[in-house]
Amino acid sequence: MANSVRIIPRLDIKGPNLIKGIHLEGLRVVGDPHEFALRYYAQDADELLFIDIVASLYQRNNLSDIIKRTADRIYVPITVGGGIRSLDNVSEMMHSGADKVAINTAAIARPDLITEVARRYGSQCMVLGIEAKRVAPGRWEAYTDNGREKTGQDVVEWARRAVQLGAGEILLTSVDQEGTRKGFDLPLVQQVCDAVNVPVTASGGFGRAEDLAAVGATGVSGIAIADALHWKRMTLSEIKAHAAAAGLDVRRTDGGPA
Repeated sequence: MANSVRIIPRLDIKGPNLIKGIHLEGLRVVGDPHEFALRYYAQDADELLFIDIVASLYQRNNLSDIIKRTADRIYVPITVGGGIRSLDNVSEMMHSGADKVAINTAAIARPDLITEVARRYGSQCMVLGIEAKRVAPGRWEAYTDNGREKTGQDVVEWARRAVQLGAGEILLTSVDQEGTRKGFDLPLVQQVCDAVNVPVTASGGFGRAEDLAAVGATGVSGIAIADALHWKRMTLSEIKAHAAAAGLDVRRTDGGPA
């Protein structure tokens, strides 16, 4: 039986705008995140992922209003990340309509936050965000602040430790592959999946239908996609059809218009 895989639109937000970059840089405005979220929900997204990409830089997350508008009309799990650094921040996001929070920078700075969030809201709510850059063959370093700041942390060791602390899921972004359309960093994804016993969502690099089978074979639980959806290179229905044809267990759409 193939592992069940969630297809998750990723919406990176800067201010009021949905944006997209390459290697998390060179950002272009795509449009209104609310409109895109509703479109992806109508196309049967399994979940939605919102990341405030400048939140850590400015020490705040500005997504609560966007999440409130979206959560009123969307009935799939919503994960919110960016600038979440305290239980109060988590509470605000949950009250706005988020189901899970993705924490990167603050978890690196104070790993006990992982345990605190897991204890209060459940480990399923505590998603560890990892921004990974390759530093040598088979080795990756965790970065913070949207791929700008080195941490000195080995990605695989950090993933393992964070799960021990209470993280119930990992959002793994390859900075090297992000926005390139050249496929996922398969060795990275494989090593992290092998190291932990919680769901892993791979983000960064989806370009062609064949990429789905390749990353699915690593054992991922989720595949986050931005570029292909935002620029309408594929619909979610098409992506899910390709994934199913590749043998992945995906929740199929109803066959209605995408």
